[in-house]
Amino acid sequence: MLFTRTSALALAIGLILSSTACSRVTNTQGYIVDEELVASVQPGVDNKESVTKTLGRPTMVANWDDNTWYYISRTTEQLAFLRPNPEEQTLLVVRFNPDGNVASVDQRGLEQVVDISPNSDKTRTMGREAGLLQDLFGNIGQVGAAPGGQ
Repeated sequence: MLFTRTSALALAIGLILSSTACSRVTNTQGYIVDEELVASVQPGVDNKESVTKTLGRPTMVANWDDNTWYYISRTTEQLAFLRPNPEEQTLLVVRFNPDGNVASVDQRGLEQVVDISPNSDKTRTMGREAGLLQDLFGNIGQVGAAPGGQ
């Protein structure tokens, strides 16, 4: 009778631990969007300084154009060790004219997310294919040898 109670307790603990290990983890990264603050940025009224005071520093500035600022936010859910899935995303793009005044404010969402599956095939090389032993012991006798084998 004692053995069955112990095994039942161990089974219950194992089930509890395994169920918590497979719980979903929600993760939010990047800029936290406040819709009121975003709505307060007006084209033709605000400039780079006022946008920085209102929204803060951008997540990223375009490499090719200092007049395009990006505020990026993403919320993902992940189950155990699987890949995280995007649940929500906001891409806020603030464009400035050459004078530094806001030209446009665009907001995009999850429709900008693209799933990319890398190709798992191996890339062949023109070099020789060495085995494990050749990788481990291939340089024996080569250390300190003079060029040309002398």
